[in-house]
Amino acid sequence: MATVMVVDDEERVRTLLAKSLSSQGHSVVTAATAHAAIDRLESRDIDLVVLDLVMPGVGGLAVLQALNERKQPTPVIVLSGVTDVGTRVEALDRGAVDVVSKPFSLTELLARVRRNIGTERRPTDDRYLDVGGIRLDIGRRRATFRAASASLTEREFSLLAHLMRRAGEVCRKEELLHDVWHLDFDPGSNVVEVCVGRLRSKLGADIPIETLRGVGYGLYEDA
Repeated sequence: MATVMVVDDEERVRTLLAKSLSSQGHSVVTAATAHAAIDRLESRDIDLVVLDLVMPGVGGLAVLQALNERKQPTPVIVLSGVTDVGTRVEALDRGAVDVVSKPFSLTELLARVRRNIGTERRPTDDRYLDVGGIRLDIGRRRATFRAASASLTEREFSLLAHLMRRAGEVCRKEELLHDVWHLDFDPGSNVVEVCVGRLRSKLGADIPIETLRGVGYGLYEDA
């Protein structure tokens, strides 16, 4: 099974999640602070992180930043008692694969862990997506377009993979927010636009992603 790191300043939460994840066959590492979490990430391989967003001192956003700077980012599920939509969206935009509200349902959280660990393990036959001159290495989350090659964050990877799998079709913003950001509402921010901008910055402004003003995006080979 996977190695999961639980980062939370509440000992009760760490103990509960460690026991529950261990009972499902996972190896569990815990950390009570952001600094401890970053140290553990440097010393061992972690398949997924369950991360409290608000902790004394350095918060969870610093851990997300450290993870995004790694060559192969680790998927992160954020636990948040923050009700502010902007903060939750910022966590997603910084690379979190999911946000779970505190207090949380243990059954639901474990299901999200299974889903996000599952997305990291794909058959070797499906390792690459090739569309419009873009090659996406699914296992390594690395994209190549012409002379450019770049490692992608989880959000960048998910967005590009979605557009590639729907090549030639219009992907509405609402669809992308739901399928890539797991949001059932439009937060009124420009997270999709920012993510597309990062893809263009990493792979080249001529990457065949077309902006459909007021509608969404599409990936077209002749864009």
